[in-house]
Amino acid sequence: MADHKPEIDVATGRSTTGHEWDGIKELNSPLPKWWVYLFYATIVWSIGYWVVYPAWPMIASHTRGVIGYSSRMDVAADLDALRARRTQRGAALATAPLADIQRDTNLLTLALAQGKAAFGDNCAPCHGLSATGSRGYPNLRDDAWLWGGKLEDIHQTIRHGIRNADDQSRQGPMPPFGGAAGMLKPAEIVQVANFVRTLSGQAPRAGIDVAKGKELFAANCTACHGDEGRGNRDLGAPNLTGQVWLYGSDEKTIIETITNGRGGVMPGWAGRLDETTVKALAIYVHALGGGQ
Repeated sequence: MADHKPEIDVATGRSTTGHEWDGIKELNSPLPKWWVYLFYATIVWSIGYWVVYPAWPMIASHTRGVIGYSSRMDVAADLDALRARRTQRGAALATAPLADIQRDTNLLTLALAQGKAAFGDNCAPCHGLSATGSRGYPNLRDDAWLWGGKLEDIHQTIRHGIRNADDQSRQGPMPPFGGAAGMLKPAEIVQVANFVRTLSGQAPRAGIDVAKGKELFAANCTACHGDEGRGNRDLGAPNLTGQVWLYGSDEKTIIETITNGRGGVMPGWAGRLDETTVKALAIYVHALGGGQ
């Protein structure tokens, strides 16, 4: 780049800046005055904004601004107003028995809405947003309830949890029947597993002594599952004659269950959630389609 003096460009009739690169000269094209004034105005506006509104971060906090405004304060005020409305509308929900909530259209609508929100926040990570569950986590839309599917049963389960160390109302884990201290030998576990499959109409593996498996089942399993394998809700023992299996109905999975036992845990929500929310959850879960 050579040093040149400004001159008039022949083609445009405009002055150049005096700069030239490889024969290309730069025209002197200043920004429009309206644009420059607008730019200066934004600078003035930003200075005023810094003074009036919270803007500059500090070590422990931030500048508060002259008017002390904060969008966070608006959000907090909105939340307080929402809590006040919920408290007012939920007063009847808090005191009404579960059966009365089901019969009252307004209370039922409120409970279902609150229960759905609470379910998404607290229960969906295990049972899924659609409440259909997954392996080891019950489907809440069917009729297979280990501890009972009536509204009162569901409410009790949500309050106290399943095999919660802090509460003894929902215990009853299945003990292991295999391993070093097990009560059955590996071959006997295979026989029991194949007999259990026949209870739900599944075919046993060829060559397995199912009759022996039935004898072993009667000696070791009927105390919880019953003589016909239909389970016992007081103990949380599943019905083995149905088509719903929490962990799977294939031979390998049943052998694993008999060998190692099962003891899935659900936390108790009493104390974690307020009683009104627990009631709303019970109403919502019962209304999903599987409640009895």
